[in-house]
Amino acid sequence: MEHEPTLDPGLTLLATPDDRSTALHRLVARTLTDGRPAYWVDARNTATTYALAEVARTDRLLDRVHVARAFTAYQHHALVRELVRRVDARTGLVVCPNLGSLYRDGDVPEREAADLRASTVAVLADLADACDVPVLVTARGEAREAVAAVADRELDCTRTSFGLRYEGESFETTVYPVDGGWQTTVPYWVDRCGAVADQLTDAVAPDATDAALAAFGGV
Repeated sequence: MEHEPTLDPGLTLLATPDDRSTALHRLVARTLTDGRPAYWVDARNTATTYALAEVARTDRLLDRVHVARAFTAYQHHALVRELVRRVDARTGLVVCPNLGSLYRDGDVPEREAADLRASTVAVLADLADACDVPVLVTARGEAREAVAAVADRELDCTRTSFGLRYEGESFETTVYPVDGGWQTTVPYWVDRCGAVADQLTDAVAPDATDAALAAFGGV
């Protein structure tokens, strides 16, 4: 049973419940299961060792995640451009959380910040296409709109009483891991067994329905 999506090649825009959510980290751990490396351009200290270790499926995951931290818009843009030199078809994932947050800081003129941000988004989109690798991005406000315009897909993540729920065009969380098993949901059973109305329609033939109505004077 899959409760988290695996990222396909291309640019994925993820909406997380809040800045402290591990939704991003869980997708990183889920995607990096084949031993390939990841490059993570960090902003606002999202790449915490604790969060990654908490969701890692193997102790070696942290060794394969190469993190570069940016503290200004100029640094962030330079690090994203550096990815062009480092990323190739052997790369398992590129991660760029909080894209746009540093470009809103007051140390960069507004017009220049907008140009830098647009260039950053373009580099990530081109990188995903040219190298055929998954690129995972989170962003808010105007930066989110810019990424959404070039993204191959979008994922929304929300909190539920059972855990994090992911939803996108081709994936929806319908089961949740619990102690000793799985918590299923109505959409899970509809997907496996079909809707009740469909089953009733298939189970009762039209002729049989007409005969039953005739017995009650319905026809």
